Amino acid sequence: MENKVSVIIAARNAQEFIRKSVYSAMRQEMPAGASIEVIVIDDASTDATGRIVDDIAAHFPGWVISLHNAENIGVAESRNIGIRKAKGEYIAFLDADDYWRQGKIKAQLAAMEESGAAMCATARALIREDGKKTGYCIGVPQKVTWKMILGDNTIACSSVLAKADPVREFGMSHEELHEDYILWLNILKKYGPCVGINTPYLASRLSSGGKSRSKLKSARMRWGVYRLMGIPFVSSLYYFGIYTIKGFLKYRGTGIRL
Repeated sequence: MENKVSVIIAARNAQEFIRKSVYSAMRQEMPAGASIEVIVIDDASTDATGRIVDDIAAHFPGWVISLHNAENIGVAESRNIGIRKAKGEYIAFLDADDYWRQGKIKAQLAAMEESGAAMCATARALIREDGKKTGYCIGVPQKVTWKMILGDNTIACSSVLAKADPVREFGMSHEELHEDYILWLNILKKYGPCVGINTPYLASRLSSGGKSRSKLKSARMRWGVYRLMGIPFVSSLYYFGIYTIKGFLKYRGTGIRL
């Protein structure tokens, strides 16, 4: 059976970045017997995002799939639409303002086949909102466990490649918290560790509008995830302490005001 990878991009008002994001997925070198489809869900954008994706899809029918939400439903449910539409044995997520470097998917497929892991994540290079390099990367361990990400979530959403069945099983939920983080916790708890590739195949944009940019808001959401997942109170305090320390250290030296 062909190893098809479905790339899911939820986009809203991303006209400045969406072409680079989509093309970075389309241009991935694939191993023999593998192919890729790119599913873009335009979440009721008020700019040219939808028209740009429609134009790409018209030039690459069957390769790029353009979907449109009639109203703004948020990133979690938009990704769920993509998950339901996906035909691949593997699913990858890519934010509309991020992009991949060549070799990402091929390396991840090889790592997952070798390790038997249900999920793979890579390191990420941080870029500024204007696309300029910060010169700073955030790494990922070779093995990422459920307990590890309770304290320090090293899994960036746009870096993930996962087997489709676990993704379909849990989907994304609770956008008021960290919907992707909840999905990783669910997958790792049931299916075992994620394999990490400590190469920055992902260029991750530091967007001023991202919901995690407010450290206080992000902390509240992290605590909400602990409560949702049923982590005991004392354990939650322990993991929250690790999260606070790691969060401070993670961005030291970026030269970017957080």
